[in-house]
Amino acid sequence: MLPTCRTVQKLPGVLKIVRDGSYLAVIAEREYQAIVAMRALAAVAAWEERAGLPAPSQVYEFLQRTPSNAIVDLDRRASANPGVRTLEASYRRPYQMHGAIGPSCAVGWLKDDLLTVWTHSQGVYPLRKAIAEMLRLPDERVRCIHVEGSGCYGHNGADDAAADAALLARAVPGRPVRVQWMRDQEHMWEPFGPAMLTEAKAALDGGGNIVGWEYAVWSNAHSTRPGDAGSLMPSWHLAAPFAPAAPQPIPLPEGGGDRNAIPLYKLPNARVIHHFIPAMPVRVSALRALGAYMNVFSIESFIDELARAAAADPVEFRLRHLDDARARDAVTAAATRFGWSGYVRARGRGRGFAFARYKNLGAYLALAVEVEVDRETGRTRLVRAVGAVDSGQAVNPDGIRNQIEGGIVQASSWTLHEAVSFDESHITSADWASYPMLRFPEIPDSVEVHVIDRPGQAFLGTGEAAQGPTAAAIANAVADATGARVRELPFTRERVKSAIGV
Repeated sequence: MLPTCRTVQKLPGVLKIVRDGSYLAVIAEREYQAIVAMRALAAVAAWEERAGLPAPSQVYEFLQRTPSNAIVDLDRRASANPGVRTLEASYRRPYQMHGAIGPSCAVGWLKDDLLTVWTHSQGVYPLRKAIAEMLRLPDERVRCIHVEGSGCYGHNGADDAAADAALLARAVPGRPVRVQWMRDQEHMWEPFGPAMLTEAKAALDGGGNIVGWEYAVWSNAHSTRPGDAGSLMPSWHLAAPFAPAAPQPIPLPEGGGDRNAIPLYKLPNARVIHHFIPAMPVRVSALRALGAYMNVFSIESFIDELARAAAADPVEFRLRHLDDARARDAVTAAATRFGWSGYVRARGRGRGFAFARYKNLGAYLALAVEVEVDRETGRTRLVRAVGAVDSGQAVNPDGIRNQIEGGIVQASSWTLHEAVSFDESHITSADWASYPMLRFPEIPDSVEVHVIDRPGQAFLGTGEAAQGPTAAAIANAVADATGARVRELPFTRERVKSAIGV
């Protein structure tokens, strides 16, 4: 291998090959020279590989059999009514990625014993601490400066690219080094949103009211953000590696895997358990809405299933089980603006409804949608969405609408398309073909967001209120259009066709 490395070193523009343990990089004068050298170096490098991932078809069974810590989030026993009918359902969410339009980037410059890193990290101070520890430098000799990136939310690859820039800047003191990840590097190395499994069970009384509720969620950690050197992926591969800190659950009311696992509905008897799984077969961290996306999808899908069993309208069923006046206002407003009571179903189309209060302490969002399902192909498209949001006093109503509109579009992509693929030793979602997402022609024809202003009320924040309700509303609309319930994300053509029985 050494002669070949020397050959790479002699390629045009190459300044230095950097190796530290199994961390391998090449620095060149120009971007394309670096790409050519990187590919040449990768072609001759020998890597040890292990089959350490679960079989893709067994990932949810893997989650359930992996040791977990059972956290009881809610245990309410207020009534002895056992109900007259019991329903059960299970829901599944795959690993999903951030899918930033542009891969992560950073610039590092070691000059006069001061390392400066320009980064689109969401947390420059924790990143500074982590980089200083990784390089064994005093904190005051590291400076991280935030710059806008092409896409960064949650915990994607931005911090790791910054760590790369720091390591490579150290290798060529006095010269700034720009690190630009490639698409396949971003897709395969960024921290994913965890796969999750939920199980719901409920009892209905003779009047069609929920009198018993049991809910369980299995999930990995939802945040492994920088705080120490072990949170930076490049540090794992150094000759003196850093180990990641033990994953920890995020306590309620914010929550991680159990965010929004406690429904806002009137439930006289209810038990909610969060099975926190410390071991992670793939790298995971914060993806927008954390566990709320999956929990609201599961709960609001199950609420619709209960409404159907009770022979009740889904909106009326929700209102019957809501005491919170602001929640009721949001539900009523969304249904009215959508034209729920006068809806006329066209062939291949259906309507769906969902509601949640983000984290049970943030914005209220009710959402009604219409979808179109092609029974022959299984192709599902979100046609129209109408939401009503209460974020407290509305300082910037247009900003609130923009946030909800963006959340609806992003969550529809998650719900209809996105899933990380892998085999037993590799992530295989290396590009947009292997990780498809919503394309511009699939954007809904109409998205309406109505802001319920509450002058003088506390600002609740709007952030990620749309993600969970969007998934559930689409699921409920697909069931309405086809008569078939899909409980596993995403709603691929094959999965929808299988549910329909075509």
